[in-house]
Amino acid sequence: MKTPPSTHPPEVTRQQITIPAGAASLEGELILPARASSVVLFAHGSGSSRLSPRNTYVASVLQQRGIGTLLFDLLTRAEDRDYATRFDIPLLSRRLLAATAWIKANPQTQSLNIGYFGASTGAAAALQAAAELGDKIKAVVSRGGRPDLAGDEALRKVQAPTLLIVGSYDNGVIELNQQAYALLNCEKELTLIPGATHLFEEPGTLEKAAHSAAEWFAQHL
Repeated sequence: MKTPPSTHPPEVTRQQITIPAGAASLEGELILPARASSVVLFAHGSGSSRLSPRNTYVASVLQQRGIGTLLFDLLTRAEDRDYATRFDIPLLSRRLLAATAWIKANPQTQSLNIGYFGASTGAAAALQAAAELGDKIKAVVSRGGRPDLAGDEALRKVQAPTLLIVGSYDNGVIELNQQAYALLNCEKELTLIPGATHLFEEPGTLEKAAHSAAEWFAQHL
C-alpha cells in the first residue's frame, strides 16, 4: 500500500482520547492538521478497530488535504468478542453519536464541520447517526459498506451529501449499495472502483477509494 504524497505535509497535532459512551469508555486518536476547518469521524467495520490499516491510510490522505480525523473503537474489547454485537447497528450508531457529542463539546473541535466515513457495517452506523443529526453532519462516505443495514427509514432521512464507494468486483455488495442509493433523498453519488474486491486489496484500488473520499469531503466540508 502506497503512502500519500508528503512533499509538504501539513503540521498536525495528535491526541489520544477516551470517549465516554454510557457505561463504556472508547479509545481513540484525534489528528488535526494546522488550521483544519473540519473533522471526519471513522466508523470501522465488524471485527476491526481504530487501528484498521485501511482506515488509517484513508485518514492520512484526508490529513494531507487539511482535514482532521478521529479514529476510535466503536466497541470495547469485551464487546468485540461477541460476534452479534459487531452487527448491532443501533449500538454502533449510538457510539458514533457519543463520539460526535465529544467533538462538539471539546473546545479544540467544537467549531469544526463534521463528516462521517464508514466501512462495512460502520457505514450503516454512520448513516443512522447522520439521519438522526440532520444538517449537523455535512458529508458521509461509505467504503465497501453495508448502507442497507441502516434501514429504509434512516436512509430516507439522511440530509448529508453521501458518497457510496464499492469495488467493481464486490458482487452482492454492489446490489445492496444500489438498493440503498435508491432510497437516499440527499445529494448522492455511487462510485465503482475498477478491479477492486470487498477489502480493496488489489494494487492501487485503496488509493483510488481514498482520493475519491478526500475529494468528496473537500467539496462538502
